[in-house]
Amino acid sequence: MNLVAQVERAMIGYYTGDVRRINHFLKVYGFAKAIGELEGLPENERLVLEIAALTHDIGIRSSELKYHSSSGEHQQVEGPPEAEKLLSALHVAPAVISRVCWLIAHHHTYGVIQQADYQILVEADFLVNIHEDGLSRPAIEKIESDIFRTDTGITFLRALYLPNEKGKAE
Repeated sequence: MNLVAQVERAMIGYYTGDVRRINHFLKVYGFAKAIGELEGLPENERLVLEIAALTHDIGIRSSELKYHSSSGEHQQVEGPPEAEKLLSALHVAPAVISRVCWLIAHHHTYGVIQQADYQILVEADFLVNIHEDGLSRPAIEKIESDIFRTDTGITFLRALYLPNEKGKAE
């Protein structure tokens, strides 16, 4: 069975009954997969990206139990140990686990994004969070300016949230 599909099944099991969280990570995964493929990410980097997209918020449950908060800061601390357990049980390669855990530990840190997998994960998460959080057009325009760098991510952002008066992406 495909490794990404195994991770997807494990994450759905991890969040059994929490439809909102399951739908969130599945949407982030969909955007990350598409952006990664369309931006030409090498296969090994796409594997890491796709697994990270599925597991990026794995720290929420333990953050809520421990801190009564699902803040990004807490997720970045609590997520890597949870991901390591889940991915180790699936016999994911240690190098993949290490990079996925690093991405989880930084997916709410936007200051210096350099690697493509990191950039794409952040963009995919924003594409979903903008809708889920009901952000205003000025906030979306600021996010585009401050965060988005890939051609595909920008195209998706504009098509979803910033169409011009003719309904086309700007």
